Amino acid sequence: MADMNKILGQLLGSGVAGGFAGGLAGGIASNLLASKSGRKIGENALKLGGIAAVGALAFAAFQRYNTGKATGPGILPQTAKAELVPAPEGSAFIPAKNDYAGQEALGLTLVRAMIAAARSDGRLDAQESQAIYQRIESLGLDPENQALLVAEIGRPVDMDSIIRSASSAEVAAEIYIASLLAIDVDTAAEQSYLAMLAARLNIPPELATELRSQVEAQTRI
Repeated sequence: MADMNKILGQLLGSGVAGGFAGGLAGGIASNLLASKSGRKIGENALKLGGIAAVGALAFAAFQRYNTGKATGPGILPQTAKAELVPAPEGSAFIPAKNDYAGQEALGLTLVRAMIAAARSDGRLDAQESQAIYQRIESLGLDPENQALLVAEIGRPVDMDSIIRSASSAEVAAEIYIASLLAIDVDTAAEQSYLAMLAARLNIPPELATELRSQVEAQTRI
């Protein structure tokens, strides 16, 4: 059976199951799709696992965002690269471990969000496609996971479906974080894409700032 958490872990560069150390975020999802260096999240987040890592980043951002609303602007210090606290299991951030369907659905949404973001600044031509498929084969995924990832990368981006998958403000934030992790935001096209995504996901500007701060603090290029 396909394992979206494992696939997401590879996209984040985690090597959750001891797989390819560079991950797809440093190669397929960004370098090959959008000719960017991409981001890899650091060990603080990686050790939590794929879905849990994204949930922890969103959880931390929400905590700072809510504190900022209570204390006023300019009070919170700059986010530091600190130990991440896992989001509460079974909360809006992450389904319970025994909710396999919920885990898989969230993982698929985040994978699709990363692929969509990676395509925001370039087209996928035949040569790039071949390089992607060769890179996927090197990841050590089992045949079912490999086939699922190939299918998702080859599938046309459906932004409406991604937006509809944001069943809560917390999931919307996770979609935004996954998108940030897929690209190194340094072009007008990528900036416009993220602005569009935040608007469609109804993410307040202050929360978007906290989400970006968490990604910056917990990633390495």
